[in-house]
Amino acid sequence: MFLWFAVLSTLVLGSIFSDGATTTDISYSELKQMVREGRATSAIIEEHDVIVTRDGAGPNETERYRAVIPAQGDPALLALLEDRNVTITARRPQGTSVLVYFLPWLLIIGFYMWWQRRLTGQLGGGYGSGALGGLFSGRFSKPAEKKTGITFADVAGQDQAKKEVAELVEFLREPERFEKVGAEVPHGVLLMGPPGTGKTLLARALAGEADVPFFSTSGSEFIEVFVGVGAGRVRKMFEAARKAAPAVIFIDELDSIGRTRGTGLGGGHDEREQTLNQILAELDGFDGKEAVVVLAATNRPDVLDPALLRPGRFDRHVMLSLPDKAARRAILGIHARKLPLSETGDLDTIAAGTPGFSGADLKNLLNEAAINAARRSDDKITGSDLQDARDKVMMGTVRTLAIQPEERHRLAVHEAGHTAVAYYTPGADPLHKVTIIPRGRALGGTHMLSTEEHHTLPEDYLRAQLAILLAGRAAEKALIGNVSSGADDDIKRATEMARSMVARWGMTEELGPVDLRQSEDHPFLGQSIARPREHADDTAARVDAAVIDLLKASEAEATRIIEGHRDRLLALVRELEEREVLEFDAIEACLSPGKRKAGAREKA
Repeated sequence: MFLWFAVLSTLVLGSIFSDGATTTDISYSELKQMVREGRATSAIIEEHDVIVTRDGAGPNETERYRAVIPAQGDPALLALLEDRNVTITARRPQGTSVLVYFLPWLLIIGFYMWWQRRLTGQLGGGYGSGALGGLFSGRFSKPAEKKTGITFADVAGQDQAKKEVAELVEFLREPERFEKVGAEVPHGVLLMGPPGTGKTLLARALAGEADVPFFSTSGSEFIEVFVGVGAGRVRKMFEAARKAAPAVIFIDELDSIGRTRGTGLGGGHDEREQTLNQILAELDGFDGKEAVVVLAATNRPDVLDPALLRPGRFDRHVMLSLPDKAARRAILGIHARKLPLSETGDLDTIAAGTPGFSGADLKNLLNEAAINAARRSDDKITGSDLQDARDKVMMGTVRTLAIQPEERHRLAVHEAGHTAVAYYTPGADPLHKVTIIPRGRALGGTHMLSTEEHHTLPEDYLRAQLAILLAGRAAEKALIGNVSSGADDDIKRATEMARSMVARWGMTEELGPVDLRQSEDHPFLGQSIARPREHADDTAARVDAAVIDLLKASEAEATRIIEGHRDRLLALVRELEEREVLEFDAIEACLSPGKRKAGAREKA
């Protein structure tokens, strides 16, 4: 568009200021000399210029020359032209064309129209006509993927979720079988779970298993500056899916457009709410015979509008949780199929040592291990690579810090305190290793591997965890005589756990089984302000006192264990300062007398 206007303006200017012939500028003296020598055949006299024409070298060729007439004029020029029989033509002074005044505005308007069409073209094109026709995007006229190439065999660790979603495969493959008996399969399925648990992968596996078109988008893609754009895109997407039925529609991050309406203090968002209304209308528009399944994913189901969750819309909820030990091992096995592992048994140790990891975290861990192997120019991924990758994902990259000897000794005492109390406390998780090598924001770490998954937390187990968390601070006080800021994160975690024990789980005799937790922050300001406090100030003070007593008792228990095994703890500190990283066998050799003697004989 802009190029077209530029060409037009050039043609207009050319028509105004030129008659189409090529003219050469020369000096006034040269022009008069040309007339004297009889080489000029005709002359055009204008207001300030004179143009002479002479015959060229070839037939039907002419040459034109222009010169500026002196400001004071030259009466002799006219006589010279008549004396040489030159045909003289005089022109009136030309007035300025009205197009000259409108040309800048034409250029501005042309540029604006070109920019507007470019902008709307980026938002989408092909829906309707006119300058704003591209706003209602046609990007959903084709499925994002005809075949995903992913099946349920590529999804591990979510067996229950797979069972619930697998019921839809038969409906997509043979919708006529369900229609005969009047059965309607839920069109809306909401996948809920923490980030990285495989919601998108499960949706792609459903489409791949049923071998149907897969329409994939994110909720944020519907939100634009112009109100109504998102609603138009929703219509186009559902229209395209109905034409391609049987098909699967997947909307990721549904909470970005499906948040509860009418909350907050600053009013609503017209574009987001119109998009949400259109999604609700499209979900209601299925007649029961259309083989289209709509899956949506979110990790914030608590903020979704209730209208999305009522029967007939997203009424089937599939929960994807963080994998347990067996599920983590299965996920690692899938992602490690194409990796050159030296020992597949190392994955068992990694699966046991990664509680709380999602499927995405485990995939990232294996990738980090592969990078470590490539950095060493090795063609195999070893167990050491896997362990280093695990530590990097959990705590960060190894840092090179200039730690003073006194601070290094304190760090060894702190970590040895955690290790000793964990070793001597019944019911604690087994130790894996202890290190004083700085990683990420941590200067050291004590690692324990749980032999079994904890779905409920007994009180004695929680009290043991409190003692272990406060053992580093207790060891500093017992062996060095003062404490440091190194226990900052330990105290924070211990306080959160103790407050949960008192205010949520009723693990104190004085307060009993009463929910006394602090009011949680709500994602919507209006609802957060409207929530009153549910207990008195005196009760809150009693909760604080109970938390303090519980923490002090746990620290006292940690101090008792440390003082009872002081010599063995000092041996562990010396070994840790010397080697920086101790595996379980080395830890046991320091803390268990029998193992320590056996280890000494072997060393000798």
